Amino acid sequence: MSALLGLFDLHAGADERTWLGPASGPAGKRSFGGQFMAQSLAAACRTVDPAKAPTNMHLQFLRGGEAGDEVSYSVEHVYDGRTAAARRVESRQDGRLLTTASVSFSAAMPGPEHGLGVALPGDPETLAQTGPAGPAPSMPLGELDIRIDDDRTSGEFVRRMWWRVTADVPAEPLLHTIIAAYVCDVYMIDPALAVHGHSMKARTHRSGTTDSSMWFHRPIRADRWNVLELRSPAAARGRGVVTGSLIGADGAITATLAQEGLIAEREQSPS
Repeated sequence: MSALLGLFDLHAGADERTWLGPASGPAGKRSFGGQFMAQSLAAACRTVDPAKAPTNMHLQFLRGGEAGDEVSYSVEHVYDGRTAAARRVESRQDGRLLTTASVSFSAAMPGPEHGLGVALPGDPETLAQTGPAGPAPSMPLGELDIRIDDDRTSGEFVRRMWWRVTADVPAEPLLHTIIAAYVCDVYMIDPALAVHGHSMKARTHRSGTTDSSMWFHRPIRADRWNVLELRSPAAARGRGVVTGSLIGADGAITATLAQEGLIAEREQSPS
């Protein structure tokens, strides 16, 4: 199994509502937030009828995690209906609560559609492989092709992060959705700083994700090109918000994302 796919291979815990997520490594490093997004989603999905696909998830980051340790996920059955379901997921290490998430599921139903046939904003094959917008020691970057294209031509800062998985991915649709939840979290709050000419990589500000949400519209193909188009509509009180659309290679908007993060100025040491 690839290193990337191994991260989502959860094991049964002490009871039927507890799952153990593999460590991402390396030891001594802070866990990557996308790990909690993906593993929380994977744990919730283990408890729901496969006929009901995830429609949205909202996750709050409460404490940082240890990348070298496995994570325990407890799943609460909030609701089970004929066409819909809801779960609450909490993650812990050594008994410490790290994140809490809510995940909603629904069976597919007929209805009006839009967000199809969107013009792709460029061609990723013309871009250099950049990797993520900052160091990501726990991500298996050898199995991901990430290319970042920042654009200010309209006067607004827009980040386009093209990505695809280069490892073999089974055809299971849910796995592709879980991978997207993992990859799309990487430095997503960075555009809130980039608007002002700063970056998380430069460490000029205290920064980190506090809340992340994702709405799933259509099947995602993680092994084909996807582009996450990001904008930051507002920032205040030391926090910024970033919103984004995930667009597949066929021009369909497959997911909508929103994230809040800390972007506070560092306290100056007294002279």
